[in-house]
Amino acid sequence: MGGATVEGLIKGQTFKNENITVSDPVQAVLDKFAKQGVKTTTDNAAAAKEADIVCVVVKPWLVESVLKGIAPALSADKILIVIAAGVPSAKILEWIGISMPLFLCIPNIAIAQMASMTFLVPCGAVSQQQIATVQALFDEMGNTILTDEAHLGAGTTLASCGIAYAMRYIRAAAEGGVELGFKADDAKRIVMQTMKGAVSLLEASGLHPEAAIDLVTTPGGVTIKGLNEMEHAGFTSAVIRGLKAGAK
Repeated sequence: MGGATVEGLIKGQTFKNENITVSDPVQAVLDKFAKQGVKTTTDNAAAAKEADIVCVVVKPWLVESVLKGIAPALSADKILIVIAAGVPSAKILEWIGISMPLFLCIPNIAIAQMASMTFLVPCGAVSQQQIATVQALFDEMGNTILTDEAHLGAGTTLASCGIAYAMRYIRAAAEGGVELGFKADDAKRIVMQTMKGAVSLLEASGLHPEAAIDLVTTPGGVTIKGLNEMEHAGFTSAVIRGLKAGAK
């Protein structure tokens, strides 16, 4: 997720590449971004000291050690953004030991393509201007929803995990396309364009998905037969159960 976020920042217009610093222990990662004009270092504290906005994007079990390591470089005039599932704001503020503007953030990997669905939770001493600044930053890399900490887990499973669920549908439908006689690459392209079209239609029309479905379900036709067969196999129930399992 860290690499995907940096890729989105590089493609955006908010920061020049030379104003982005990436800190990572893996030299190959640093080399990749250095070639694009991004500053790189292996010193987290040094990166945090120079930054106005500090993004900590690591696995949840590493958040405490990383935050404690950069805590001396943090101050109330900086903004801290933590991208890690399931880490409560109270613990973060305890680990850094100071009161400062804090945002919990959950994007998905489409942030690399400027197409993330991102959830933001303002925590601590956050001003409306800082909220606007951070929301604009992530809006440039997709779509952003401000929420509260209690709903962040649900947002994670719906959008961050959800992108994997969408990809699983693409895989399944493409495999079905192969069985119907298409080559694998053609089947994948057909399914991806069909999903893109469905999203574009819903965005443009504002229709509820079921109302849009009614537009293509001719009485006694093949679409309704296919939909009903999927429902007999528990399609809707399986999606909902998967989302609820991911939110536990």
